[in-house]
Amino acid sequence: MKKLLVVEGNLKEENESFSKVGIQTHTESLKDSLNYFTKDLKFDVVNPSSDRNIEEVKNKLENYDGLIWGGSSLNIYNNTPEIRKQIEFMKECQKRVKNILAICWGMQVAVTAAGGEVRKADNSHIGIANEIIINNNGINHPIYKNKDAKFNSPAFNFDEVKVLPKDAICLASNKINKVQSLYFEINASKVLGLQYHPEITYEKMISLIEFRKDRLIENRKVFKDEKEIEKHIAFIKAEISRSNKEKRMAELKNWLNHII
Repeated sequence: MKKLLVVEGNLKEENESFSKVGIQTHTESLKDSLNYFTKDLKFDVVNPSSDRNIEEVKNKLENYDGLIWGGSSLNIYNNTPEIRKQIEFMKECQKRVKNILAICWGMQVAVTAAGGEVRKADNSHIGIANEIIINNNGINHPIYKNKDAKFNSPAFNFDEVKVLPKDAICLASNKINKVQSLYFEINASKVLGLQYHPEITYEKMISLIEFRKDRLIENRKVFKDEKEIEKHIAFIKAEISRSNKEKRMAELKNWLNHII
């Protein structure tokens, strides 16, 4: 049985707000998606922003076969104490964990910890990223085995990687984010980063949009009104009928096959 450490990127309060309305946390989504491919996994979960046993976890990092760091509603350039705790924990992970899969916020933390830079993007993905294109580096990378060269994916992000860490390679892009996926090695770690969310269903993305609709209209100003949101949700629902579950989650399967 392989032992994985799942790192929760959201603050405790955000996860509690998810639970109150019946939305899975990102950690719960990760576990469900990984267990779809194999039950031969043991999970430990840590939240570097709030867990008091973080030093104890650091001392056991070498015991894990892999680490998965999921999404968050945080913005890394805000540089709050909670965010700095996550960056410092990632630096420790990059010294001691052989295989890291960093998704969305996780990729942004991994890039920042390794000396790259993340900034607010000019545009955003709200529930879906369209026409992600795997480049020549990605076509030859095992993470994209059995993946279409151009694909859509669940995604939800307002920020993007602007400067890659030293010796990192970009594997895929789309019109909104130049870096949709990347790979680099640092210290003991092989780091795979995905800006999009293969582990999250489109149905959950729709629930997140509905949950955050006031923020999306009033704060983020992504949509003019609820009618625009309804139109966007209809677009995502159409994608559900075209989507193939195993192809959508191929990156998870390929990463698991690598560590197993």
